[in-house]
Amino acid sequence: MSGCAIGDIRRTRPAPSPSTVEASPPPGPPPATDPVAEIRRNRLAVPQRYDQPYVEFVDAQRGYALFSACDGQPSGPNCPALLWSTRDGGRSWQRLRHPQPVADNQQLYAVPGMLALLAEPHGWWTSTDGGRTFRRSPGPAEPARWQATRGRFQLIEATGKVGRWTGTKLRPLPAQPPLPALNTVLQADGRTISSDGSEYGGPVVAAGAGEDGKPYAAISLDEGRSWQQTPVPAPDGAVGVLRVVFVGGEPWLVGERPDRVGFPALWRQAGLSWELVRAEGHPATGQVVPLGAGIVAVLSPRGAGALVDGRYVDLPWPLTGEHFLRLLPDDTLFAAGPEGVLLGTGHFGDRTWTSIIIETQ
Repeated sequence: MSGCAIGDIRRTRPAPSPSTVEASPPPGPPPATDPVAEIRRNRLAVPQRYDQPYVEFVDAQRGYALFSACDGQPSGPNCPALLWSTRDGGRSWQRLRHPQPVADNQQLYAVPGMLALLAEPHGWWTSTDGGRTFRRSPGPAEPARWQATRGRFQLIEATGKVGRWTGTKLRPLPAQPPLPALNTVLQADGRTISSDGSEYGGPVVAAGAGEDGKPYAAISLDEGRSWQQTPVPAPDGAVGVLRVVFVGGEPWLVGERPDRVGFPALWRQAGLSWELVRAEGHPATGQVVPLGAGIVAVLSPRGAGALVDGRYVDLPWPLTGEHFLRLLPDDTLFAAGPEGVLLGTGHFGDRTWTSIIIETQ
């Protein structure tokens, strides 16, 4: 299929209703420019024996890099874990003290306002000041202040029920979503006014794929006190896992295929039901990331593209099927690949890409 111009999905921020999107202009040739606008390369004071770091960003400026293995072996006395951070989008990096540099398994997790390190079997360390200080939580269980970052409503792994986070633990809701299976639950930002005038937090959506491969979803407008099942049209093929995604208040359902390879099924919310999103010409496999205003980014073996106005268009982004793509809370696209990470700033399909490359001595 021939490519379409990036102008097809370069749009200003939508009006409050994302359903009113103007028609796209006729497709034209993609711009003949280098898709990477800037390369930020840093050589850190890290011995060459270390493997490539695990890099995580929480927004366009703040990120972390964890070196936790040498020659494929976990951290040890001769290969302690090394932790670095950036506050300027990878232009420069600062060394942080890792609180437990020797462990059988090192993991790094980060969200805005919170950095968490897991050093098995020693426990967890969390920081709310960018890694300057840490609080230890012994044992394998996630510490309370890290679990709190998952939102007010979460699935209780042991029971598969929806729970409300109280600040110290998850308590199951008295009223559970009337669904045969649950994979995810998520609350939107904002406030909801019920029919009796009561004010609540944003709507809560629960969703899951049943053993029959069909998708199911329910919504609560009163913070889990009651639920209403919402019809989800059957897609082509079965769904293995059904995820809820909110982008700028716009709810989506993403149905991963049982093989985790086939092109996912997609739905947008339409009142108290869901609309199946179809797009002519999309690849047979790939990953999808909703961007808002009805636009969905796509990564597949053929490169980057997008679903927009019922069709698939190719995009001149510097991404391949080997990248893993996520949308950060500040609308930055974060793509992790075998040779480093890429940050895409801007809106919808109009992105400026920066390559972040970390080298050892």
